[in-house]
Amino acid sequence: MTPTDRGTIMIADSDFGDTDIERAIVEEAGFALHSYQCKSEAEVIEHGRDADGILTQYARIGATAMQQLPNCRVIARYGTGVDIVDVDAATRLGIQVTNAPNDWCADEVADHAIALWLCAARKISDYDAATRAGVWSWRTGEPIRRLHGQVFGILGFGAIARLIAERARPFGVDLRSHDPYVDDAQIRAYGVHPVSFDELVEQSDHLVIQAPLTQDTHHLFDHATLARMKPNAILVNTARGPIVEDSALAEALSDGTIAGAALDDLEEEPAKHRDWRPDNPLLHLPNTVITPHAAYYSEESLHSVRAIAAEEAVRVLSGLSPRSPVNTIRQ
Repeated sequence: MTPTDRGTIMIADSDFGDTDIERAIVEEAGFALHSYQCKSEAEVIEHGRDADGILTQYARIGATAMQQLPNCRVIARYGTGVDIVDVDAATRLGIQVTNAPNDWCADEVADHAIALWLCAARKISDYDAATRAGVWSWRTGEPIRRLHGQVFGILGFGAIARLIAERARPFGVDLRSHDPYVDDAQIRAYGVHPVSFDELVEQSDHLVIQAPLTQDTHHLFDHATLARMKPNAILVNTARGPIVEDSALAEALSDGTIAGAALDDLEEEPAKHRDWRPDNPLLHLPNTVITPHAAYYSEESLHSVRAIAAEEAVRVLSGLSPRSPVNTIRQ
């Protein structure tokens, strides 16, 4: 069987550098693989008209695109979040949507959250920059507060948030969390104190966002929310960038409303733009630490997520049930 006998699978976009892992899985199953770098739905439509399945990392696939992809039967997301896919439209059109379950990168994200937190709290970037510039002084980082006894808040209490709590506990912090979808008793079972969202915002000295991006969480941290945080607070975001309103955060950091921020993503998601330029004001503030949506990354996790997406597309196109379905398609 040659790799065109069973249909075509398209990679809408990825930043992995090659397609070796996906190609081995897809072509072994008898499908052809085509790879592009789509930065808009128009480009997805242009390249995907004949695709039976689509793998996507950042490229948005909404109802407009799906209606012009007559052969598409499955959209497999590289990753866990599916905010770039119109799942309701896919369900109406009979298109299966899949993702990767949290555990493909749970340890990596939890490790990264703690690393960002410590880097911001201990002013590591400030010390490093000053030392490289020839300033050898502990005063470069002042003020720094003792972590022991401070309130460490976590928005969300899913699998990754629980790993973050486990990693933060040895520092002697007071662990608190808010998650409207997790029972308080379950949060307490992990030795974490459940609180309301208002209490989390107002009480946390360090607040880690590890919640999904939804209509309810989009711009949840806006001017009003940030204004209620402690002036010494550090905000860490290892979830989706748009949960935090970039302009509001830049203003809060500039005027001292909060002390610092450590972010693994920006609201604009630079990887979604072909001609992105580093003009976001957050990139030019001294009290920020920013990484390029890399919390998920390790060599092991990268291999896993690529294999999962490719295997899910092949499974669905082969008439098998996906292992990680996002929606339910009636046969």
